[in-house]
Amino acid sequence: MTAPDVLITAGIDVGSSSIKTVVFQDRGPSGHRMLAGLAERLRRRDPLDVATETFEKALSAAGIARGDVDYIATTGEGENVPFRTGHFYGMTTHARGGLFLDPAVRAVVDIGALHTRAVLMDDRAKVLGYRMTSQCASGSGQFLENICRYLGVTIDEIGPLSLEADAPESCSSICAVLAETDVINMVSRGVSIPNILRGIHDSMAGRYVKLATAAGANGVVLVTGGLSRDAGLLAAMRDANRDLDIRTHEHAVLAGAIGAALWGGYRARRLREKGLSLTGGAA
Repeated sequence: MTAPDVLITAGIDVGSSSIKTVVFQDRGPSGHRMLAGLAERLRRRDPLDVATETFEKALSAAGIARGDVDYIATTGEGENVPFRTGHFYGMTTHARGGLFLDPAVRAVVDIGALHTRAVLMDDRAKVLGYRMTSQCASGSGQFLENICRYLGVTIDEIGPLSLEADAPESCSSICAVLAETDVINMVSRGVSIPNILRGIHDSMAGRYVKLATAAGANGVVLVTGGLSRDAGLLAAMRDANRDLDIRTHEHAVLAGAIGAALWGGYRARRLREKGLSLTGGAA
């Protein structure tokens, strides 16, 4: 059992290609500490099954019994997780999670498997504005994974390979189908894989920084989501707009889950103060 002034919260971010789960120790004004965090690819499995599995794994890693968790917060597509206490919208969780990871951050670019969004916030994680990509998938993580499979490289290899480029080949940023056609033509012309990847990164980066500036971003911007670990993409984003301080963090992929856990702790304390039960709802 935990002390009365300490809460244990969990955050579960259900994405279209992976589930991210964190467990936090919440001491209120005294601070917060992440006890465990992990990301698990869906790989055509049922999202609810994977959410349950990652939750149990996170509890085990944190050394926490399920009955000791005061609040289980979901975000993303997690409204249907049956054991959740409450659900929070993705923009608010990524803003809060981004600020926790880097207090200097005032905007987050969350690059998901299917969509990308830029979220502007203040120093208290209040969302001030946002922009999202269109329906076209050429600016998504899934698109980049499809290109990697065609080129025969893994998602972990694309960043280092992109950084080796010496003559990046421009690629269509309008349509995923056209962009993939571009790549096929590049391969047939003998363009090297590093130059192909850097060209794709440049195309994607241009869209991302425009999204961020359209949302009102300036200063420090944190890249979150699955592509936050892609060093080649981050380099391309920095080159695309040197007025922005593009950053990432080792736990950036967990930003949504972190924000959910932190907002869950805040809600739990407010409900406890009012003598109310911990029930669901979205914020």
